[in-house]
Amino acid sequence: MQKSIYHAVILAILFCLGLNRAQAQETYKNPVLDRNFPDPAVIQSPDGYFYAYATQGSVNIQIARSKDLVHWTHLGGAMPVKPDWADQTQDFWAPHVLYDDERKTYYLYFSSTHNTKEGHCIGVATAEQPTGPFKDVEQPIICGEGFVDIDPMAFDDPQTGKKLLYWGSGFEPLKVRELADNRIEFKRGSETVPVVHPKKEANYTNLLEGPWVSFHNGKYYLYYSGDNCCGKEANYAVMVARSASAMGPFTRLGEVNASGSSVILAKSSDWLAPGHNAVITDGQGREWILYHAIDGTPEDGTMSYGRVMLLDRIFYENGWPRIEKGQPSTEAPSPDL
Repeated sequence: MQKSIYHAVILAILFCLGLNRAQAQETYKNPVLDRNFPDPAVIQSPDGYFYAYATQGSVNIQIARSKDLVHWTHLGGAMPVKPDWADQTQDFWAPHVLYDDERKTYYLYFSSTHNTKEGHCIGVATAEQPTGPFKDVEQPIICGEGFVDIDPMAFDDPQTGKKLLYWGSGFEPLKVRELADNRIEFKRGSETVPVVHPKKEANYTNLLEGPWVSFHNGKYYLYYSGDNCCGKEANYAVMVARSASAMGPFTRLGEVNASGSSVILAKSSDWLAPGHNAVITDGQGREWILYHAIDGTPEDGTMSYGRVMLLDRIFYENGWPRIEKGQPSTEAPSPDL
């Protein structure tokens, strides 16, 4: 009898220890990376780490690493040497990285101004490791007027195997076009296809940018942001559209819901101008959205308008993604990785 009681006490203690450990790890607080880290793009590497890449800070392209999506270590710069065609600028915006398992190569897509051409271009750099150093392939994929050709997102279509590039801003439609097998140029004979047009809704759609595509339950979900990311007049939110094909046509959430708005993530009293997101799936099959936002209630009362990185869970309702309360969380259940 005493042995049974002893075993029961030990089991109870172990249960409580396990419960306390779970409770200690069950929530996180935003931001998950408290430094200026705009336009985050996140991937999970075969080494088990999540890597986030962001618009320039004091380096050309920022990079950070995490095991759990919550605790991030800033690693400095991913592309230490500027491309020859853009070595006179410090404008390196909105990177995206894709890993090609067959080639054992990481491809970094980024936006930059050109030394001799007007407007922005989309360039490509490659590396053997997710941390780089990434080396430019010596010529941009595309150049255009103003900032039309920015915010690239590379995506391999799981249904067709096509290698695709989404991009866009500058008051024009978001676009998609098929890449060549080498991933550093467009496929010969391919065409640029508009997927979402600006000015179709009352708010946030004067300018669209930051496309990110994910595949969920047989549907393609195109996340995008608009219309003013930064500064004192920032007016930014995340919207979504859906399609049965990676090339579209895409139907905006605002076309099918009662509100006429496609917004799934907008500002709160604590966080302003959330947007330019990435979507990542954890080991349990749950989706998470990482994005930047401006701290609306800084502790020192001084607004820097820097854009820090936040994390929230994606849920699905009636076949559409949603964010709890439609706003950035302050504290939320942690990913269970």
